[in-house]
Amino acid sequence: MKFTECPLSGAYLIDLMPETDERGFFARTFCAAEFAARGLAEHMSQSSVSYNEHAHTLRGLHWQAAPHEEEKLVRCTAGAIFDVIVDLRPKSPTYRGWYAVQLSATNRSALYVPKGFAHGFLTLSEASEVLYMISVAYAPGFGRGCRWNDPAIGIAWPHAPAVISARDAALPPLGP
Repeated sequence: MKFTECPLSGAYLIDLMPETDERGFFARTFCAAEFAARGLAEHMSQSSVSYNEHAHTLRGLHWQAAPHEEEKLVRCTAGAIFDVIVDLRPKSPTYRGWYAVQLSATNRSALYVPKGFAHGFLTLSEASEVLYMISVAYAPGFGRGCRWNDPAIGIAWPHAPAVISARDAALPPLGP
């Protein structure tokens, strides 16, 4: 795996280092030792999948509140997404900064999302599927979110959402 540090402190773009032969390739997508060497979560408690039927479906921006904050490893296994993270750690040098990357079944990249970050995505193709590895089990009552188009964050989404849940559409802005 190739780890590339993102502009937001503690976040990484992770690319596969495939071993190829006449059959295709084989590559590791997670290695506890390599993650631990960088101070990243070396244990993932939960794995989830999000299937999105239509292009320009928006999910987010979401996070889990303390003491149930999550670290995530996000990969698009079908289609393509515009994946976004926002640093919500008040003492971070990148506080309220955002970063976006295209994740796709073609590029096979993954985004490591540290604790204290909001996460969301916009699908760029029909039938997009997103696989999450999550460091802690989901804790009902600790889910939080903020509006996808909050001007205080200023994310430059590539398209307006065509599909968004009523819950996500009603999320509040972060505020001042």
